[in-house]
Amino acid sequence: MSSTAPSADLPVVDVPALRAQVPALAEGLAFFDGPGGTQVPAPVAAAVAAMLGSAVSNRKGPHHASRRAEEAVDEARRAVADLVGGVPEGVVLGPSMTHLTYVVAGALGRTWGEGDEVVLTRLDHDANVRPWVQAAARAGASVRWVDVDPATGELVDPLAAVTDRTRLLAVTGASNALGTRPDVAALTAAADAVGATSYVDGVHLTPHAPVDVAELGCDLYALSTYKLMGPHAAAVVADPVLLEGLRPDKLLPAPDEVPARFEHGTPPFELLPGVTAAVDLLADLVPGPGGTRRERLLRSASALERSEAAVFARLLDGLGALDGVTVVGAPARRTPTVSFRVAGASPRDTSRWLGSRGVAVSDGDYYARELVEVLGLRATGGMVRAGVAPYTDAGDVDRLLAAVAEVADGARV
Repeated sequence: MSSTAPSADLPVVDVPALRAQVPALAEGLAFFDGPGGTQVPAPVAAAVAAMLGSAVSNRKGPHHASRRAEEAVDEARRAVADLVGGVPEGVVLGPSMTHLTYVVAGALGRTWGEGDEVVLTRLDHDANVRPWVQAAARAGASVRWVDVDPATGELVDPLAAVTDRTRLLAVTGASNALGTRPDVAALTAAADAVGATSYVDGVHLTPHAPVDVAELGCDLYALSTYKLMGPHAAAVVADPVLLEGLRPDKLLPAPDEVPARFEHGTPPFELLPGVTAAVDLLADLVPGPGGTRRERLLRSASALERSEAAVFARLLDGLGALDGVTVVGAPARRTPTVSFRVAGASPRDTSRWLGSRGVAVSDGDYYARELVEVLGLRATGGMVRAGVAPYTDAGDVDRLLAAVAEVADGARV
């Protein structure tokens, strides 16, 4: 990837202005651990604090404190629907993508039986692997795996895995480890052609690119708001008609309507205004002619994709120029995320040294367990991961590269 700047006639994000809204940056760290969770802008934190400081009761009560809780849920559903092009009636809210995937897998798995097949990839985060493996085992269904080319980090002939016995295809929108972006639309089209359900893990894609669930062609799309500068919450977006046909386990008195039947327990009312605030902030990252929130989100997401690509090119080029540094994979289409290793240093020692230099990265397998096995790196500690976030700037990149160079030169803890 060359370090070319975005075209001057296309809007990009005002990164200094965004950074000024993120209080955590004042602590001095250069954050490259965004794939594991981003820092929160002040307006998002303020929305959560305001809810905590307001009268809030559980829903269905005949007073304004209960209505406030109901409105928070409804507004969060609308915000998530605008973010990915869904409808509020199809937005299931929950504490994490892992939790929601287990709920959906439990419901879908009841419809499978002997002879049915589930197609999974070795590129995925384990949250889009293990719930399906376990549901298939309970149903007596089998699993077909799509492998990964270790050299490129790309899926190997994924369409061949889809057959007339396929009941579910689960695939990531973007690898949380390498950034690889599979051709999701082609895969979901193949699944649809044989009557299979498609489930897309959009946790790592949503923060970095415009998303339209209709264009992706998926039946269910999962995301986590704490990966896009929001609070710790998640959602699964689907056609309400599909959700009507699924019966997840739930408490007897709990709501039976869609999408609430998939939401176990009392929602975290105080976090939901933060979900809405994060989506609103994303919608207004770049100036424009106005429009609906959905229109503004698409415009801002495109600008953010260009801005992050320019910063990521500096990072990727810089790592490639350092002796002793091996970049893992070379996907043709990716989010701004890279994993690497430094000769003579374990991933943990590398990340510890970077931490001592005020640079936050991740190391290990980041729950991309199948991928690290394919790469043959589990026994030696996995990889070091650096991900560009909306607030990452060139100064952050230069700090990371300087610290990695020190590790490569033999200075490490």
